[in-house]
Amino acid sequence: MAIKFQYNKTSMQELSKQLKVRIRALPTIKNKESALRMEVKKAKNAAEQMEEQLQAKIKEYDYMVSLWGEFDPELIQINEVVLSVKKIAGVKTPVLDDIKYTVQEFSLFNQPGWFFDGVTLLKDLSRIAIEREVFQRKNELLDHARRKTTQKVNLYEKVQIPGFENAILKIKRFLEDEENLSKSAQKIVKNKHARKEEAQ
Repeated sequence: MAIKFQYNKTSMQELSKQLKVRIRALPTIKNKESALRMEVKKAKNAAEQMEEQLQAKIKEYDYMVSLWGEFDPELIQINEVVLSVKKIAGVKTPVLDDIKYTVQEFSLFNQPGWFFDGVTLLKDLSRIAIEREVFQRKNELLDHARRKTTQKVNLYEKVQIPGFENAILKIKRFLEDEENLSKSAQKIVKNKHARKEEAQ
């Protein structure tokens, strides 16, 4: 990214201000990046744990697979998944608050005795699956923000700060050269006047 500037003191002051802003902001952005990196890892680990928990729970009830043919899937439905928002390092992330179910009434005398356990099992499985989805979404949001923040850190560190420093240095050198030329020109003019006066 080429930094546009003019070879004058006003331009140099403006570039100095921009440079100071970036130098002051850089540590904060770096802290945000490392915080996001940690949170991404936590969310990813939580999602993986939920996946393992879900698989373990499913495996736990493998022996009941043949019985599920008798189970009426209409007995339980998810009505609402209640989410709230939590800000992590300035990023809005979802948090699972509650899952509201509707359980149809059924007769314990007319249905197999394990139906009640089946309803409880389905609640557990759905809660774990939904929680896993929430953590995966949280991971995606945080990772996206982390990548953006890393880009900003790199932009500041590798492009803008060196660019502003280089531009300021060029302006300083130009102004010093201009000043030296001006002084030299004044000396030449002074010497000419001195020689003219001596000649007269």
